[in-house]
Amino acid sequence: QMQFVESGGGLVQPGGSLRLSCTASGSIFRFIEMAWYRQSPSSSREPVARVGTAGSTKYADAVLGRFTISRDNAKNTVYLQMNSLEPDDTGVYYCNMVPPKRPWGPGTNVTVWS
Repeated sequence: QMQFVESGGGLVQPGGSLRLSCTASGSIFRFIEMAWYRQSPSSSREPVARVGTAGSTKYADAVLGRFTISRDNAKNTVYLQMNSLEPDDTGVYYCNMVPPKRPWGPGTNVTVWS
């Protein structure tokens, strides 16, 4: 059973940056499309960025140009570089497959606050 562990969140001021990491267990990581999902205090869990098996990427409009998703198949890890953070980016960030068929990990909390 594939499992995910997210890390890298924290408290940051508007305009700041964070880099999130998600490590997956199992041997099929390199064969699946992955995404970062965000659950905000006022909304449901939604995808913000996705990366295909060959590295193609797609972003939600709200983060386009500010966030960059990448993956390292040798490390079973997917990253999310978040720049120019805004208060609306606050939430718990999770990684999972596309669609999210596996159990959710603990997530990592991002708070953008001045």
